[in-house]
Amino acid sequence: MPFTPAAAPSSTGQPQPPPDAVVDLATFFDVSLDLLVIRDLEGRIVRVSASWASTLGYQPQELVGLAILTLVHPDDLPGTLDSVTEVETRRPGDPVLGHVNRYRHKDGGYVTLEWRAQKFGDRIYAVARDVTAKAAAERALLEAKAAAEAANRAKSDFLANMSHEIRTPLNGVIGVIDALARTPLSPQQAEMVELVRSSGVTLERLVTDILDVSRIESGRMTLEVRPFDLDDALIPTIAPLRGLAEEKGLIFRIERAESACGVFNGDVVRIRQILGNLLSNAVKFTAQGQVSAHIDLLDRGDGAALLTLEVRDTGIGFGADHAAQLFQRFSQADASITRRFGGAGLGLSICHALTEMMGGRIEAESALGEGSRFRVELPLTRMPVPAPFETTGGEEATSDLSPSRARPRVLLAEDHPINQRVVQLILGDSVELTVVENGEQAAAVFAAERFDLVLMDMQMPAMDGLSATRALREIEAADPARPRAPVIMLSANAMAEHQEQAAQAGADLHLAKPVTAEALTGAVRKALTLGGRPA
Repeated sequence: MPFTPAAAPSSTGQPQPPPDAVVDLATFFDVSLDLLVIRDLEGRIVRVSASWASTLGYQPQELVGLAILTLVHPDDLPGTLDSVTEVETRRPGDPVLGHVNRYRHKDGGYVTLEWRAQKFGDRIYAVARDVTAKAAAERALLEAKAAAEAANRAKSDFLANMSHEIRTPLNGVIGVIDALARTPLSPQQAEMVELVRSSGVTLERLVTDILDVSRIESGRMTLEVRPFDLDDALIPTIAPLRGLAEEKGLIFRIERAESACGVFNGDVVRIRQILGNLLSNAVKFTAQGQVSAHIDLLDRGDGAALLTLEVRDTGIGFGADHAAQLFQRFSQADASITRRFGGAGLGLSICHALTEMMGGRIEAESALGEGSRFRVELPLTRMPVPAPFETTGGEEATSDLSPSRARPRVLLAEDHPINQRVVQLILGDSVELTVVENGEQAAAVFAAERFDLVLMDMQMPAMDGLSATRALREIEAADPARPRAPVIMLSANAMAEHQEQAAQAGADLHLAKPVTAEALTGAVRKALTLGGRPA
């Protein structure tokens, strides 16, 4: 039958359609696939479309006069009541309001409906669409996303743990080889030692790359911005790669513009890593010819600057069809490259991620068999006045570790016998070394004796290195006359958060394993120079 809205104003005083506006809704109510409903202000159903039968199982005549909210899922009722209030109190011209809730099917199940409703006179006109499948798909997507994130976290935790487990024995390999290299050796022995050392360095770099990828994927990678001097910040990266290039008979050329100097604010460690990866790849993939790097800097005014690192080689190059996947993880130009040159295909992806994190960009161009060119642009901030900055370090390893030339007393807390021996071999007779196997023993010995320096492993049984370091600081705090002993954290946990945890516990320096003779002696010398002053 035709449905004719009332011509007279309703009790609410809102305007009604003109008397001649007779609207026959029967056809629409019969053919609509969506759910149409008209209800009064008390919530009783006045009319529903035939589609209620196919969607919810109710015949239209069953629902007339029923309080519509009795069909709503109890858990959805509070939100539905809020929506009802909004609809009933809205003013003419306000946007149509929407809501999603669950309605009870005649068989006892529930169907998810998406509603649009509008008040007109003393009636509420609403239309709903069955979005059960859509809602289920969205829930499945959210659950899949949560599961993927959980799996990614588990993978990252696994990689971090594996990095720790690999670094621990690797520390023994690299540390012992470094110590052995400092002893008298025949030319043949020296060659064998260098082969082992080179392999150990390659393995350590691979572990570091895997850990970096884990941190990038999990969002845990952070930049450590601090002042550094560009004059010598890149030397530690360039020097060893120059040697590798010369061993292959390659010309190795570094060109630096006169403007590329001064003190800047940035993450010098990651800048070194980017340049190191690009130069390492260039040397690895070049059999003859040359490898060159050009370093330039453009001042943009107001302290802003743009550092440009450009690396060129005459190596194997790559074709245009491989350019798109060049910066993808675990990807190289073709499978034969891994067999011929080795590597996990992580270096360029890490360069790409680090460059983007620093707000820069990286690009590459190449021709197969004709070499490659990689260009990185990194924004930096020039420091307006001289400031403390990070230097190259690289202090030569010597047996003279104490500024006073007296043998300093050093306490080593390390549970791994090989790592204990590594420290003993590296430091030798230059220090008076006391060795304990866990944090509890370290605290007990430290309370009974005085030491000039403490070397503390982070993960140990009974009491870990962080807890032990806090215990040492409490022992010092209880005796104001006692001098503060520097603490160096020796740890296979190499992530930034581990360094922060060590500093918060009271450690002065953090040295990641595997520890080389040069790194350990340099850190010991620095700590002894600091004395009781925190770094």
